[in-house]
Amino acid sequence: MEEDAEKGVDEEQTLVFVYNADSGVFHELKDYVHKAVSPSTYGCNLCAITFGSLGMKKDWKNFVEGLDLPVEFLHRDEFADRYPSIDVQFPAAFVKRGSDINLLIAHTEINRAKSVEDLVQIVTAKVKELR
Repeated sequence: MEEDAEKGVDEEQTLVFVYNADSGVFHELKDYVHKAVSPSTYGCNLCAITFGSLGMKKDWKNFVEGLDLPVEFLHRDEFADRYPSIDVQFPAAFVKRGSDINLLIAHTEINRAKSVEDLVQIVTAKVKELR
């Protein structure tokens, strides 16, 4: 019975990743060009690490799909619309439980990652802390 109760809590949690980029076709095109022309000055390490020229990288996609909790991806403008009272730097990751949302991985941690593997290690450690 306790396991079911604990599982229920886990099922209510959602991992929310927020890109340091705005939504929309114009912004996506601008970001694509920026990453190609000057990747060292691109402002979203989460985007740079997890996306290639053909979309989300397979290793990252497989990792996210294999997590034991739902995952949502938002752009910073979408996040600001949904959570206007939260003021953090992006990229970032949050854990959402019901209507509560709390910072899980700060921009400084995400920006230290140099590869999908680095990011997977960071996310895995943080998700373990949730359990």
